[in-house]
Amino acid sequence: MSLFRLPEDVLYLILSYLDFKSLIRLSQVCKKLYHFANGDAVWRKIAKDCINTGVTRQGTDLYSYISLKSRVRVSHNWAQGKCNKDALLKWKPYLLPWLQLDRDVLYLSQAAEICAYHLRTGRGKFQRNRFAVFSGHHGDVCRFVLTDTHLISAGCDGKIIVHDRGNDLSMEIFGHNQEVNCIDCKGNVIVSGSRDKSARVWTLSSIRTGECLNTIPTFDRVWSVAISPTICTFVTGTACCKDFTPLRIWDTERCQLVSCLGAEFRRGAGVLDIAYESPFQLLTCGYDTYIRYWDLRVCSRKCVMEWEEPHDSALYCMQTDGNHMIAAGTAHHGVVRLWDKRKTRCLRMFQLTSAISSPVYSLRFNTSHLYAALASSLYALDFNGTGPRARR
Repeated sequence: MSLFRLPEDVLYLILSYLDFKSLIRLSQVCKKLYHFANGDAVWRKIAKDCINTGVTRQGTDLYSYISLKSRVRVSHNWAQGKCNKDALLKWKPYLLPWLQLDRDVLYLSQAAEICAYHLRTGRGKFQRNRFAVFSGHHGDVCRFVLTDTHLISAGCDGKIIVHDRGNDLSMEIFGHNQEVNCIDCKGNVIVSGSRDKSARVWTLSSIRTGECLNTIPTFDRVWSVAISPTICTFVTGTACCKDFTPLRIWDTERCQLVSCLGAEFRRGAGVLDIAYESPFQLLTCGYDTYIRYWDLRVCSRKCVMEWEEPHDSALYCMQTDGNHMIAAGTAHHGVVRLWDKRKTRCLRMFQLTSAISSPVYSLRFNTSHLYAALASSLYALDFNGTGPRARR
C-alpha cells in the first residue's frame, strides 16, 4: 500500500514517531513528504523533549508564530553550546542593571532610567538607538516588571512608578521607607519588597490604582518576590539574617502566612530570584549557590530537586523555559550556565568576560538569543548560527 493513500491524520501520526534526523531525511524524498515533514503537528512531540523550544510542560506554545522545525534546529545549538557572543552595549559607571524581554523589544535599566531597544524581527539583531525611555526615579532602578499595558519600576529612592506603555503618563507610589529591592505584578495586583523589612500589596485597578491594600512585616530585608499564576498567593525571598526560613508564601487577599519553604538554609543564604512555572511549581536561587525546584503538591519543607553552582558562586538571576531548561547568572567572570532539569550536571557554561568580579545581574532569553546584563556591559549569545562550542 502506498504511503500517500493513507489519510492525512494517520500519516501525521506515523511521522510523529520519527526522531529529528529521520524527519529531516524523509523531507528530502519528495515535495509531498517535505510538506508533511515540516508540519508543526509532526514536530510537537520532538519539541516537547528538547530544551527551549517554547513548548511548556503543560503543552502551551509560547512562540506559535515560529515553526517548530526551526525551533528544534536551534534547540540543538543550545544543547551543544554552539553560539556567537557579542557585546551589545558598554558603559563606564558600574550599575545594577535589570532586563525584560517582550517579543522584539528589550528593556534595560541603566541607573535611574529604563531604556527600550528594538530587536530586528526574526534575526534578533540589536538596535543600539533606544526608542523609548522611562524615568522618574531619583536613584537607581532596582527592578522592574512588564504587563500588557504598564511598566512598573522599583527604585533605591523608595518609590514605585507605574508607567503607561501606550503614552507618557506615569504615577508615583510611596509607602516604603527604604529602597524597594523587588517587585512583581499579575492581574491588578502589585507586590513589592523592600530593605525596610516589609512587603506591600498594591492594587492596579482603574479606580484605586496605587492604593496600598496590605503591609506585611517580614522582619528581614526582602530581596525577591513572585506572584503565583493564580494570583491567590505570592512568595517573598529574604536575606536569611534571622532565625526563620527566607522563603515564605503569603495569601494575597488576607496577607496571612500560608507556609514556609525549606528548613535548612544557612545564615546569609538570601534568595535573590524566584520564578513560578505553574501554580504549584517554582524555582529559587541566591547566595547559597543552589537552584532549587519546589513542588508544593509534594512537600513544602524540602525541595524536590536542586542544582549546585560548581564554582561556589552566588546566583543572581535565572530564567526557565517552562519545560526542561534553566539559565542562571553567577557572581564571577560573567558566567552564564544552562541546566537541563533531567540531569544533575551543568549542561553548558558561557564565560562572557575575564574580569573576576563581574556578576550577571540579569538575563533573559527567547528561542534563539540569550541576553545578559553585567555591571558595565550588555552581552548577547546568538544560537541561530554555528558558532564555537561552549565548555561544559
